[in-house]
Amino acid sequence: MGGAETFPVYAAEADYTQQLLHESSHTEDIERELLALLAEQQQQAGWAAFDHGQHKLAEQLYEDSRQNAEDAQAFDLAGNALAYAAYQQTATQQSGTALAADSYEVARRVATPKVSALLLERKAWAHATAGEAAEADRALNLAREALNAPSNRPEPDWVFWIDAAEIDIMAGRCWTELRLPLRAVPVLERVLGEFDDTHARDKSLYLTWLATSYLHACEVEQAAVTLGHAADLAAGVTSVRPARRIETVARRLARHRSTPAVADLLARLNV
Repeated sequence: MGGAETFPVYAAEADYTQQLLHESSHTEDIERELLALLAEQQQQAGWAAFDHGQHKLAEQLYEDSRQNAEDAQAFDLAGNALAYAAYQQTATQQSGTALAADSYEVARRVATPKVSALLLERKAWAHATAGEAAEADRALNLAREALNAPSNRPEPDWVFWIDAAEIDIMAGRCWTELRLPLRAVPVLERVLGEFDDTHARDKSLYLTWLATSYLHACEVEQAAVTLGHAADLAAGVTSVRPARRIETVARRLARHRSTPAVADLLARLNV
């Protein structure tokens, strides 16, 4: 499901929690727990708004989340709110490196291994989109180290999805952004080969980076085939991000329209 479908659900949950905070009496401990819950729900709503292309709304939700997380003394959540905001900046042609660095510093002292890994991989992406290869590589290595760090602390539920495969996907995306196809293609091929098509929105997005790396490597036909797979998966997904990425890569392919596989794909996509 895309942001258009999930935003009303997440927004309603956040509104209900906010109502509880304002209209009920509770202890300081319960208030902190409710503030932390609200911060998490606002991040979910912000991500859904971002996924649906509502950037101003997403930006406000991330800022509200950060403030509520800090009031709850949940500095890992506060760091994550900043990481979301940094990620959005990179998607809107802004540099997210400063916010991404802040996100890690805010959470560093309290972060569990998965939280650290998440914030560091987002930091890597910010550096990659800024063309800072060494910094991106360093952040990716630190993310892997963080993920493998021994710990007996419970992980928050909002990082359940962070694992080695997620960091590998981010590495492949970073290397694609840095025009390093010899590094990007093998890792993206391996991880996406094991990625279930039922996760249509995410897989379609990730396939666009693989298609881009094929194009960087002058593997034009393979780029077209891969982008076609991404388009098939994105059909019916209510998210603007896959559609925009597919259109962007398709326009880059257009210079190779004389290649039959490219011509067929562009005709299908009306590009």
